[in-house]
Amino acid sequence: MPINPYGWIEESLTTIHRADWYRSVQTIQSLPGATVLLEGRLVINFASNDYLGLAGDQRLIAAATAALKEYGTGSTGSRLLSGQRKLHRDLEKAIASLKQTEDSVVFSSGYLANIGAISALVGKRDLILSDQYNHSSLKNGAILSGATVIEYPHCDVTTLTTQLTQQRQNYRRCLIITDSVFSMDGDLCPLPALLKAAEEFSSMLLVDEAHATGVMGKTGAGCVEHFECTGRQLIQIGTLSKALGSLGGYIAGSATLVDFLRNRAPSWIYTTALSPADTAAALVAINIVQHEPIGRIQLWRNVDYLKDLFLEQLPNLKLLPSESPILCLQLPTPADALKVGQQLKSAGIFAPAIRPPTVPTSRIRISVMATHELAQIEQLVEVLKGIN
Repeated sequence: MPINPYGWIEESLTTIHRADWYRSVQTIQSLPGATVLLEGRLVINFASNDYLGLAGDQRLIAAATAALKEYGTGSTGSRLLSGQRKLHRDLEKAIASLKQTEDSVVFSSGYLANIGAISALVGKRDLILSDQYNHSSLKNGAILSGATVIEYPHCDVTTLTTQLTQQRQNYRRCLIITDSVFSMDGDLCPLPALLKAAEEFSSMLLVDEAHATGVMGKTGAGCVEHFECTGRQLIQIGTLSKALGSLGGYIAGSATLVDFLRNRAPSWIYTTALSPADTAAALVAINIVQHEPIGRIQLWRNVDYLKDLFLEQLPNLKLLPSESPILCLQLPTPADALKVGQQLKSAGIFAPAIRPPTVPTSRIRISVMATHELAQIEQLVEVLKGIN
């Protein structure tokens, strides 16, 4: 009797359940914001990447609505066919202005931007050196490129330099890839040291600014600005779906780089263009970031306030090192993380458990927003004190 070729799937699911790795969705039934209606219950939202609270901003909603009425619901094709709108080019110019680069190109998601850039820049004769904690999109882009991929320990420039010394001469091109803000830890990459290593070994450097855009730096341009590396030669990738409250991704850099990617990045050439509504919303968000720093100022006030409360009232918490609005409480096991996440939810706090294989160790991930009120931050700490 033939073996069921799909039978392994159920067995695999059983293993996932047994390890406390099983995942399921939680439905939000309201506008995004500091508080949300989660499965019929109002909770304080510490689970969002909407750092500036722009995803529910009426100005973004109005811009998206106007674009819907003028251009329709979809772009109908790739940018090289029927998908190009003036809005797309306006957004690319706005991103280049924010990042202070010569040009930028917009993708339909940050994931597609990473996959497209990496697979276009390197191939089978080339080398990729990748931080071990990089986002899935960076890792999968590296695999798809066909290049030789070597991971270096998290933020370890000494080991990276050793790898470059040993390996660089064996390959045509070399690309170093890293997140700037690591999304599941909250720490920053050592960008100046990475740039120095890249320049010394004639290597390209690609930095994913997904969780830094709109948040880090004097004008919200990201970690490149935060580390005073604006104008240096590198490849900047980011998303429009986090602090900018919309959807889509971008690559910013030299005009030559952007022109090359428009001709060689498969996830740009063969993908339907970003919808007019998302494009218009992102354009307004960038304008807000550039001209209304109060949101960013309030965000960092909230981050500092929460950190101070943790130090004063929960000194025994195992808080991972962070220089961003992402604060992670490390826990011993996936079961512990699930238990704490459920206790928080029962107390009206939405901060879900993050577990392997997404991260190496289980944790509760807390994302601070500019729109959180001090009382909401205090409530989080009070609930954690009760659990602790």
